Amino acid sequence: MTNSLAHDQFMAVRPRLFGIAYRMLGSATEADDILQDVWLTWQRIDPGTVGNPQAYLATATTRASINAATTARVRRETYIGPWLPEPVDTSADPALGAERAEALEIAVLLLLERLSPVERAAYVLREAFAYPYETIAEIVQLNQPAVRQLVSRARKHLAAERRAPVESGQRRRLLEAFLLAAQRGDLQQLEQLFAEDVVSASDGGGRAKLAARIPIVGRTKVAKFITAFSSHFWNGVSMRWATVNGEESVVLSWGGVESAVLTATASGDGITRLMWLMNPDKLGAVVTA
Repeated sequence: MTNSLAHDQFMAVRPRLFGIAYRMLGSATEADDILQDVWLTWQRIDPGTVGNPQAYLATATTRASINAATTARVRRETYIGPWLPEPVDTSADPALGAERAEALEIAVLLLLERLSPVERAAYVLREAFAYPYETIAEIVQLNQPAVRQLVSRARKHLAAERRAPVESGQRRRLLEAFLLAAQRGDLQQLEQLFAEDVVSASDGGGRAKLAARIPIVGRTKVAKFITAFSSHFWNGVSMRWATVNGEESVVLSWGGVESAVLTATASGDGITRLMWLMNPDKLGAVVTA
């Protein structure tokens, strides 16, 4: 295959390939690694053996992502503190959510980690990219009834874990109110903003001193935790809003260095989850140089 033809065919579907790999792995860095491997393989393929380049590349990407997800699960068992997906700036890369925004939010990517890699692949291909069951069966090398069962099981699992979210404007208002109350150390206001079983999880990967090593669970515990460090955590902090994984989130800076991304989920009961992404290795796609 000529380099120019191979390049054009690959680049034509690269956004979709990245979307598949990123949703499978929850990591832009690992997704880029998958695409690099697929590209190197693609350059060596005889064009006469490939009837549908798009299908071939999607299959290669998905299968490589399944293998990577299997090994990643083992690595994450020794991860220091809570593991959260690597955020991406979807305002800078709108193609990531251009087809469907499903399975893109940080909280949903976190839930997908609980599925088996093959189950996750079937769900992503069906829900995020509307692949026919027949095609998914070929990609994951299962029969159609088995694939339908995988997707159905994944849907039920996610539906059981996900509460009906509030609309984006209300979620931003809750997050703005949280930031004000947190900086003031207003315990009562924080408790009013939280759902009863709210969770605060900080991903520092052992490299961020301000990241908690365990998730904090419960309205009162989270509120007390936030107020306990309000006097020093927010000292000198500056904030900007960014579109992270399709949702408005807050980038936090200390001393002019962007060092954390805060995103949240909310339901009619209030804020249900606070996610503090603080591992510097994961912030490259969001923070500014």
